[in-house]
Amino acid sequence: MQDMSSRYILNEYNWGSAFDNYTDFIASDAMPCDVGSWRINKYFVMVIYSLVFLLSLLGNSLVILVILYNRISRSVTDIYLLNLAIADLLFALSLPIWAASKIKGWLYGTALCKIVSLLKEVNFYSGILLLACISVDRYLAIVHATRSLTQKRHWVKFVCLGIWGLSLLLSMPIILSREAFKSEDYGFVCYEDLGKKTEIWRLVLRILPQVFGFVLPLLVMLFCYGFTLRTLFEARMGQKHRAMKVIFAVVLIFLLCWLPYNLVLVADTLMRTHIIEETCERREEIDQAISVTEVLGFLHSCLNPIIYAFIGQKFRYSFLKILAAHGVVSKEFLSRHQISSSSFASSSVSAAV
Repeated sequence: MQDMSSRYILNEYNWGSAFDNYTDFIASDAMPCDVGSWRINKYFVMVIYSLVFLLSLLGNSLVILVILYNRISRSVTDIYLLNLAIADLLFALSLPIWAASKIKGWLYGTALCKIVSLLKEVNFYSGILLLACISVDRYLAIVHATRSLTQKRHWVKFVCLGIWGLSLLLSMPIILSREAFKSEDYGFVCYEDLGKKTEIWRLVLRILPQVFGFVLPLLVMLFCYGFTLRTLFEARMGQKHRAMKVIFAVVLIFLLCWLPYNLVLVADTLMRTHIIEETCERREEIDQAISVTEVLGFLHSCLNPIIYAFIGQKFRYSFLKILAAHGVVSKEFLSRHQISSSSFASSSVSAAV
């Protein structure tokens, strides 16, 4: 891939590719806009991707280990967080390829182009769908006090399988449209080929996944956490409110990392489908915003383990239990850090109201 800060950026999330931009200009006999002077340094982006890869590989592997080790006290929320860590880990495995492509262009063929692009899409959709399921689980446990429903793990397994299936379905446009080739103007690229009816397909392929894979799960989270917080404050359940802080932090970080990109993508869709006026200045601003928000979205895959380590007391205790079991730390040291419950996420709130 070319430098992601280029005026006609060909990045993995940008459904309106630079090549489409170029051909649209030619078809309308319009002169293309000049390339802006601002750009993100491609070596800086490569370093960021490499660091995120290392942190994500280490952190998410540790999270998976801790959750699997805590089989007896594993809660429904823990199972969702396990799947979230797996999604982040799978995405992290593609980061070295994207990092290298920022320097040399896309040299890995169409098949790998489709695969790594698919991993990114599945990571995003599975992430927000899993967070929506966690919000429903907490809503049922705290607002309606339905412990029996939220503790049936065999149902959770089917829910997780459904989430992975839906994420793959929402990511199908990537499999169908991604191509790798050498462009005379842009070198080796990995981008979507939408055919002749680019505006219609771009609108359909953007709006449907955005609605079902982002807007609806976000509304579910807002509804569930809104009523959950109200119940906790009205009942003055200070302990359970503190126990929710890990999940709130995970949701907040997810939104801070991915919401800016999705808002920019909405603006880009409106511009490219001529719902709002398309100007050179506006195209330049949106391309720059996509460049920045994409890096922010990539950063998300390594942040959840950091949240668990600094906020989740039960995660730290579970990790210490593993170290103590293998003789790395003493049992006396472990006893000094013992807490009342050994569930992985302090957000689990295993006891319903």
